[in-house]
Formats: sequence, structure tokens, C-alpha cells
Amino acid sequence: MRLSELDYELPPERIAQRPLEERDASRMLLLDRRTGGWEDRVFREFPALLRGDELLVVNNTRVIPARLLGRRAGVRSGPPARTGKARSEFLQSPIEVMLLRRLSDDSWEALVRPGRKIDVGEKILFGEAGELEAEVEWRGDFGLRRLRLRASGDLTAAIERLGHVPLPPYIHRSDDPADRERYQTIFAARDGAVAAPTAGLHFTPKILEQLRARKIEIAEITLEVGLGTFEPIRTEVIEEHRIHRESYEIPEATAHAIARARGEKRPILAIGTTVVRALEDAAEKAATGIAPTGASRTEVEPVHPGRTEAEIFIYPGKRFCLVDQLLTNFHLPRSSLLAMVGAFAGRENILRAYAHAVEANYRFYSYGDCMLIR
Repeated sequence: MRLSELDYELPPERIAQRPLEERDASRMLLLDRRTGGWEDRVFREFPALLRGDELLVVNNTRVIPARLLGRRAGVRSGPPARTGKARSEFLQSPIEVMLLRRLSDDSWEALVRPGRKIDVGEKILFGEAGELEAEVEWRGDFGLRRLRLRASGDLTAAIERLGHVPLPPYIHRSDDPADRERYQTIFAARDGAVAAPTAGLHFTPKILEQLRARKIEIAEITLEVGLGTFEPIRTEVIEEHRIHRESYEIPEATAHAIARARGEKRPILAIGTTVVRALEDAAEKAATGIAPTGASRTEVEPVHPGRTEAEIFIYPGKRFCLVDQLLTNFHLPRSSLLAMVGAFAGRENILRAYAHAVEANYRFYSYGDCMLIR
């Protein structure tokens, strides 16, 4: 499949720059993936639109302030010197670090910008007094680095204090204090994500009360949203794209809930593409007898509980093993997420629905509106 087959036109003004005042006020496009038909709805109707026997699976990951702004070690602050101006300006230019995935207590996979000249052995300082330091231990392509972090005090506390909310690059503004709350779902409990599982941003305590009043079951997984979710596809042939791994964990209670739902022929509704990736990867591993950390091959089917890494790349032509319905936001053209929803609902159905959403003034991307596909 060619990457150009996942393209569509989106006027820049359709990209939501800020969240709505009320989370559940978002519009929701209801898409029938069998017929391709759609209805314009609002998210507040979500509980009433369900059958009542669905198993909802949500991602409880919490976004960390993963965007760090620093400077190269050994470079004093202040204006560039009169001599060697170009070199001095480069040395004193800000270095942006986006933490992607924690590898150990003090080791992180990260993106560094500008990364072309930030080499192994270089140190980057954060904070006025350099109270947080990153040393480059490994260098990859496209700004990818492995960093060793050190802090004058508690490392996690230093990241929380000095870091910024990692708003996506299509949001053309700096983060502000409100984003610390609004770029988290109400399910957020476990640190580790560097982007929000945005389908969950529409939920409110009132919506949850309505779901529970209908006896709709809700289960949780944790997928630490990272580069695999937002890394662009750089190959013209989609099947040649190598997607980045993301860590996830399925609790034993959730594995049991999934097994019950399948046994009772109840639909599994994934709240977001990150849930889809975790569940479908887990189902694929279970089918091939691969058990995650802490699980045995004889445990709960059709997924094993435990912690592992998502390796699956879902694109049109892939078969879905677990997920029957999907709540998701609108995704970027030529992206792995658009490939996933195209696989789930049909590429042509999705592109027609997106064209309608553009014409009907839906708000796109992380702080935008959503789709319920079933």
C-alpha cells in the first residue's frame, strides 16, 4: 500500500489549538464500518448510544512533563561573543529534549533537537543552575538518543518541576498551566506517557456515572504512549515502515474481563488507538504462545496478563482479533494511526468520513473532536 493512499486535505484552522471548556462537549462522528454511513452526534450522547453490554477498555497512563529545554554544558548564559558569532550562537541556542521511554531508573530514550551535532559524550543542562543534567550515551537517526539523567535532588521531582507538557507540534503555542490538567485523562494514574491517549480526554465523572448506571463494564490497561504512536511514516510503501516499540501492561482483572466478554459474545470497545495496539498485540502474542513478564502460557485467554512491549503495526489488510468497536480522535494524514483506523473501518470509509468532518467544521487532532466506529 502506498503512503499517498492515506492522505487527505485539512485546512489549518480545523486543528484544535486549545481544548473546549467542557470535556464532554466535543462533537462525535458515529461511523458504521460495515456500511460507511455516519451520523453527527455529540460526546455527551455516548453512554446512551451503547447497547449496554459492552466492555470498555481504557488506557490509564499519565503524561509526564517530558519536554525539557536546556543548553549545552560548559556554555555560559548571555549574549554571544563578538568573535566567532555563528559558532557562539549555535552553542547558546536552546536544546530541546523530548523524553520518550524510560529504560532504567536514570536512562531514557529521547529525541534531541537540534540533534545533528549533539554527539555521544555531550552533556545538556536544564534549569538556571543546571540542577538536571543529561549525558548522551548513544546516537541514532532522526535525533534519537539514549540519555543518562542526573539531578541534584530527586530525579523524578526535577523532571516534574523543569519539564513542559509535551503538546504536539501542530499545536502552535507554548504549554500553559491549564494543560497540566487538560492534557490528562480522568483515568490517568500511571506515569510514563509522552503523549495523551486522546480519546480518553472526552470523559468526565458524569459520563462515567452514566456508564456505570447502565452496568457497562470498564477495564484498564496501561500503554506508555511514545514514539510508536506519533513517529511519522518515512517509507513510501507502508508495509516497509518499522514502528517503534511501546511498553504496555494488562492487569489480570482486565485479562479476565476480556475473556468473559469474548465468551459471552459481548463487544469490546477500545477507548483510543493505544488500547487497540495493546490489545491486538497481546492477542497476537497469546495466539503464538508468547507470554509477557510474570505470565505463563497456560493463563487467561485470549490475552495474557503481564507487562511486555507492543511490536504490532496495524495497517489496511490486517485482521483484528479482539477489538469490535473504537472511540478515537481524528488523526494526521499519512500516519500510522490513520493506517490503523483505516484497517479497522476501511480506508475509503475513513477518508469519506474525514472529508465530511472537514466540511462540517469538526475540530481535529489531540484537543479536537472524536469518532465512534462500530
